[in-house]
Amino acid sequence: MQDGPGTPPDPAEFEARRVRLLAGAQTTLNDHADLLAPLAAAFGDAGHELYLVGGSVRDALLGRLGTDLDFTTDARPDTVRGILENYADTVWDTGIEFGTLSAVTYDAAGIEQQIEVTTYRADSYDGVSRNPEVVFGDTLEGDLIRRDFTVNAMAVRLHPDGRHEFCDPLDGMDALLVGLLDTPAAPEQSFADDPLRMLRACRFVSQLGFSLAPRVFRAMTEMTAEIDRITVERVRAELDKTILGDYPIDGINMLCEAGLADRVLPEVPGMKLERDEHLQHKDVYWHSLTVLKQAIDLEPAGPDLVLRWAALLHDVGKPATRAAKPGGGVTFHHHEVVGAKMVRKRMRALKYSKQMIEDVSGLVFLHLRFHGYGEGQWSDSAVRRYVSDAGDLLPRLHRLVRADCTTRNKRRAAKLQASYDSLEHRIAEIEEKEDLARVRPDLDGNEIMTLLGLAPGPDVGRAWAFLKELRLDRGPLDRDEAEAELVRWWAEQNGGPQNDHQQNDRPQNGDPA
Repeated sequence: MQDGPGTPPDPAEFEARRVRLLAGAQTTLNDHADLLAPLAAAFGDAGHELYLVGGSVRDALLGRLGTDLDFTTDARPDTVRGILENYADTVWDTGIEFGTLSAVTYDAAGIEQQIEVTTYRADSYDGVSRNPEVVFGDTLEGDLIRRDFTVNAMAVRLHPDGRHEFCDPLDGMDALLVGLLDTPAAPEQSFADDPLRMLRACRFVSQLGFSLAPRVFRAMTEMTAEIDRITVERVRAELDKTILGDYPIDGINMLCEAGLADRVLPEVPGMKLERDEHLQHKDVYWHSLTVLKQAIDLEPAGPDLVLRWAALLHDVGKPATRAAKPGGGVTFHHHEVVGAKMVRKRMRALKYSKQMIEDVSGLVFLHLRFHGYGEGQWSDSAVRRYVSDAGDLLPRLHRLVRADCTTRNKRRAAKLQASYDSLEHRIAEIEEKEDLARVRPDLDGNEIMTLLGLAPGPDVGRAWAFLKELRLDRGPLDRDEAEAELVRWWAEQNGGPQNDHQQNDRPQNGDPA
């Protein structure tokens, strides 16, 4: 992170960094000349200005320009449409009533580039909805001042001859150099216009590692109730972007410190009330953030949204399950069960997909299971059940369990990791002999019905469940053994033993006797 707002930067270094960032952005834009020059020429030929704007400029300066580029222009939407239709492969209305059109084209390397062009705007808000009353503007400055943060209120004019002219009327570059998020206008007005900007502030803290200007933080803490005007879908999207950022601990902590989490994700600040049972961390809240950090360190290939949510929420059930132990200390019995229920409830409220809810709550429910492993006393049956219950979540469960070790006692930490190494080794040994990823009964439904003379129905499901439990307990059985065990079990379910002749005399496939 750059120098904080309370640390005056060295003027010479400050200027040198500015020059480096501008030079780097120039190189980045030159690399996109095959995309930008024809677009600038098309607008210039039509007598209009074109600016790269907002987050695209910020990211160009930071050397992280992506494939979604934002532009603004003095041309009205109908004119923009005509220009884009002659330039791009595909054009559509993103929000024509807001002056925005989008297009897709491809650069010289064949990489898809999505561009969004919006007419200058000078919006007004009614204080109820976050959707503005759109008024098209006439100046770049008027358009920039309505934006969320000064680091997103810079622009680069694109000239038809390929020149790039940096425009920064609101000193966004200064804010960028010191890593500061501030609003172009008064933050109270900015957040009243669009309360989602408060969540976006936390998201940018997570993505960029920046700090909030004191007046921005103060306004957020005073205006948290305004977030209730935002739809849950928008809230969910910002929460996901926050947890997927490069600095998610900072973003989530800011969400809590500002009081916004109390309204959109209250289970997380609620953990501040509880001390971690190992007393190695300030409280369960900070323990959970530490687990999130350690889970991120274990991600094999980029951000894993399911793992990150599970790491953050794995202990949300502790406040509701806290109980004093005789002689001192506390327990949190069954907090994984309570926590899984809490996760499902919160994620349903945020309208996550069914699969996302099942995956995150499933990891929360399973995260303590390993601690029964002890010194490796689990039977092969217990190992099979661990793998079977985790299913496709097993690789994530491995990472979550390892991340959940936050003790500062090096000997204890090493012992826990060695114990989990042992469990993974046991899983690998069993997997060499049998397919643990798809533990199924040794007989299928049709074979069960034929053997027991059953029609499709609940009894077949019960028999299948019995065979799966048997498979988990004893591993793969040969066909004769599986059939004998099923016949024995079915006889017990029906009041006593029966011989093969009785079994074969049973009605077949539901036919009457």
